[in-house]
Amino acid sequence: MIRPEARAAFARWSEAMWGAAILALGLYWGFFTGGGLLHWLGFAVAIAGALLVVAGIQRGRFRTGSGGPGIVQIVEGRIVYMGPLSGGVADLDTLTRLVLDPTGKPARWMLHRKDQPVLTIPVSAQGAEALFDAFSALPGLQTERMLSALNGARAEAVTVWQSASCKSTQLRLH
Repeated sequence: MIRPEARAAFARWSEAMWGAAILALGLYWGFFTGGGLLHWLGFAVAIAGALLVVAGIQRGRFRTGSGGPGIVQIVEGRIVYMGPLSGGVADLDTLTRLVLDPTGKPARWMLHRKDQPVLTIPVSAQGAEALFDAFSALPGLQTERMLSALNGARAEAVTVWQSASCKSTQLRLH
């Protein structure tokens, strides 16, 4: 019997824990097998484990909870949100800006599209963890900036990503 809070924590960080286990196995093979092919294979497994740890930590930081309103589905670059009060569809290649608005309860992603209404998705919606992979495909997205905005304690909306075509149309004073 595991408490629900502990189960949720294990689920949130499961990829990082698997990466740590693979890293430990690779280090064991690399340093304690006495040479040979398994020795070199161990170092390769350790590198793969370290990469899995880094990716697992990023994904764990992106998962902020579950049980929020609505369902998110992503199929071939198309984000579909079906919520209790609203919903919509946004193709990744039509996005002009990605904004995180922490003022709502729960916080929400705001997907801006040209000549379309803004699609608002709660960060805790069912399936919202798949947005990490979808957002990572946006050209020029800084993953660390997105994760720090998601886990930070801000009181205003933060533009996480903006398309290059929108950046060039902004007026500048200097």
